[in-house]
Amino acid sequence: MEDITQLLQREIDQASTVQGTVITPPGAYQIGALFLKSNVHLIVSEDTILYGSQELADYPEVDNRVAGINMKWPAAMINVFHAENVMISGKGKLDGRGETWWQTFWGTDEVSGMMADYAKKGLRWAADYDCKRPRNILVYESQQVTIKDISSVQSGFWNTQITYSHHILIDGITIDNGKGPSTDGIDIDSCEEVTIQNAYISCNDDNISIKAGRGAEALAQQRSCRKITIKDCQLGYGSGIAIGSETSGGIEEIKIQKVVFEQTGAGFRIKSANNRGGFIRKVTASDLTMKDVGFPFLLQTNWYPDYSYPELPADYEEEIPDYWHKLMAQPAVPVGPAKVCDITIENVQATKTGQQSVRAFFIEASPAEPIRNLTLKNLFIHADEFGKIAGVENLRMVETIVTALAPTLNQNDVYER
Repeated sequence: MEDITQLLQREIDQASTVQGTVITPPGAYQIGALFLKSNVHLIVSEDTILYGSQELADYPEVDNRVAGINMKWPAAMINVFHAENVMISGKGKLDGRGETWWQTFWGTDEVSGMMADYAKKGLRWAADYDCKRPRNILVYESQQVTIKDISSVQSGFWNTQITYSHHILIDGITIDNGKGPSTDGIDIDSCEEVTIQNAYISCNDDNISIKAGRGAEALAQQRSCRKITIKDCQLGYGSGIAIGSETSGGIEEIKIQKVVFEQTGAGFRIKSANNRGGFIRKVTASDLTMKDVGFPFLLQTNWYPDYSYPELPADYEEEIPDYWHKLMAQPAVPVGPAKVCDITIENVQATKTGQQSVRAFFIEASPAEPIRNLTLKNLFIHADEFGKIAGVENLRMVETIVTALAPTLNQNDVYER
């Protein structure tokens, strides 16, 4: 397969001098990392498939934030760095050929590989950071960026990541990923004024994730994620729309409207941990349709302890990278989980038609830091279990009907993604 990375990069560099457009040639080609410049419009033509190189060296390491930590990480297939007025569009396809990277993480049998090795050493929390994998699209420290209509599949890691950026439009894209580890659909991290609309997203982790960093570093940076709108989207396989678990910089003014969830593991999620701090506030989710969603409403402020509280085994003597220190560093003053307040969920139809087990509610917060001012209005839910609601101050349930005939079982208190 012909590699056209250098050809396209030359055209991009030339187009940036004249506010130009680059159109990919028809056919199937391989690329490594491409870097778009300000005032460039890249059109991935309908009859083009761009396959990601399977050599990690073709994705140079760049400054980035990965799962809440600033560190070096391989570039994506298509990158927008420190740029403005950029557009990526077209009906073509980006195929990251992610199986290579997935097998490195969890082996060909999905139970071995780096994750299993790290788990045996008591280092499960570090595997996601040490197993470096390319993404399909990355926007970093940029503004006025539009991503429209393209198709993204088989990303090695997150499909589309938007970090430290503002005034971003993601419109009409299709993400249909395989079952690789950490293949989130779209991750919005410490950004402002972002709209995601008319998208179809199916993946093997959060369909859409809204983040703001983790730990002492993010608390010091105080780069919040705010004014995010998600509307008119359809979500397939995956873990729904997640706010958190990286909350240290603060997340606010989130609007989720007219979204269809079909067979997602979870629907609307909030997740934090006892050392995250920050806040989640002023969130409205309305006009949601959920079909066979395992956990329609999953709000946990002490999410996934094995991942959230890293520490070295007592007998560990090897040298560790700087980002491990960041992960283990604790704030000078204990901060607790994110302060969650002013959450409104309204106009929801959640139905069960298949064999998948459905729990209407799984809401858990600490009595010391409860979720405050949670309004559930005009919900119709058909589930197996009612579930649990604990650690909520000022819960309002208005015009809500729940059908749940089975008893709530403690053994179903687990959802680790």
